[in-house]
Amino acid sequence: MRQCLTSDLGGYYTSTSPSTSDQFGSKGDFVTSPEISQVFGELIGVWVVAEWIAQGRRNEGVYLMEVGPGRGTLMDDMLRTVRNFPDLAMAIEAVYMIEASPRLREAQHKLLCGDNAMEETSMGWQSVSKHSKELKIIWTEDVRFVPKDGSKTPFIVAHEFFDALPIHVFQSVPPAPQPADGEGTIQTPTGPIKPQRRLPQASQQAQWRELLVSPKPPHRLEEGQPEFELSQARASTPHSMYLPETSSRYRTLQSKADATVEISPESQAYLRDFAERIGGSNPVTEPPKPASIPTPTRTVASGPAPERIAKPSPSGAALIIDYGPATTVPANSLRGIRSHNLVSPFESPGTTDLSADVDFIALAESALNASPGVEAHGPVDQARFLTAMGIQERAAQLVKLAVDKERGGSTGTEKGELTEKVKRIEGGWKRLVDNGSEGMGSLYKVLAIVPYKPGEAGEARRRPVGFGGDIKL
Repeated sequence: MRQCLTSDLGGYYTSTSPSTSDQFGSKGDFVTSPEISQVFGELIGVWVVAEWIAQGRRNEGVYLMEVGPGRGTLMDDMLRTVRNFPDLAMAIEAVYMIEASPRLREAQHKLLCGDNAMEETSMGWQSVSKHSKELKIIWTEDVRFVPKDGSKTPFIVAHEFFDALPIHVFQSVPPAPQPADGEGTIQTPTGPIKPQRRLPQASQQAQWRELLVSPKPPHRLEEGQPEFELSQARASTPHSMYLPETSSRYRTLQSKADATVEISPESQAYLRDFAERIGGSNPVTEPPKPASIPTPTRTVASGPAPERIAKPSPSGAALIIDYGPATTVPANSLRGIRSHNLVSPFESPGTTDLSADVDFIALAESALNASPGVEAHGPVDQARFLTAMGIQERAAQLVKLAVDKERGGSTGTEKGELTEKVKRIEGGWKRLVDNGSEGMGSLYKVLAIVPYKPGEAGEARRRPVGFGGDIKL
């Protein structure tokens, strides 16, 4: 998935070929929520404002960060919303955009910065916002390049990002049959020899086998069909012996014949990073390892110690919006997307978008295990989240604003154009909260990671806005 999507040799998102068309929008391969309605990005901005208020209205050290920011539409709508809250706008010292695609980075720069120049830096690239010359917009290809500082307050957004991160697929296989008494006896000139060795205990239990991408055998390769497929490894792989053992959710499924699980270690690493930025690192409970590992012939230096962040007062938040099951482990969800249709993930590598369902519970577990200073809320359906945030009321406000401007004659808009605009506003927000079986309101889920704060005696714990909470001014 990583090679097909972000390879510098022609990945789906990173290709610099002039013939590569825009992936977003009705003429591309898919449409995202920010492209459907400006209200989506505005409400994400309102959510950030609400969390900032709930956490005491910090007046410095705040930064925004978006991973996988697409064309920059979501961040543009968020910044336009935040401008209406001057105290927060002044507290934001930078906006970090985690983007691997040069083409998308250029689109983001044009939308967020206008004609302001972009310059290369040690971290990546930098410009200033079209909304304020005091606000730096910084691009980098890896979240690890963004400094971790316990005195800062990060507000992180990830919209349709985790579904594009690589996954490992594992399938449970039954144990090999044990030979019955007398079975496998070898006849020799001096008499029969019974087998002495029996399979070890581990081989008498169900095991995980990794599903790997492999070329199709020539006799099954048909013209016009993909050349690759998923095939089950014949023996355990390093990943199959480790990754499914990292959570009891996977171990529970191991004994079920043909059970399949999808695990994304990279997704979990991102959540650990987010959690540490918000709540600080776990305290050290083990003695530090020696700086080198002695061997009989030479001394091998150990890897660098993981970066730790001390944060006495957790602050900030992360909001993840993506699609996937709310509670179960994803299975058989790897798909390709071309021209708004589902296709084989092995069709036209590098020109087909790849996607897999997000395991929200695994993300929440990773965050909670990484930091004692965070808590998770959700996932909740996108429809429930946006409705609680006031999507219908905001859409009605936009319709009224458009009608009032037309009546006042300030737009010069003809009646037919106004009708179309109202239809777009109404159709857009209703599409985002569609609760049908294939509607965006039910398919997409929202997960929040916020600072952990024990409730006072006799007082209910605070819940974020959109997750059952409210704003206290």
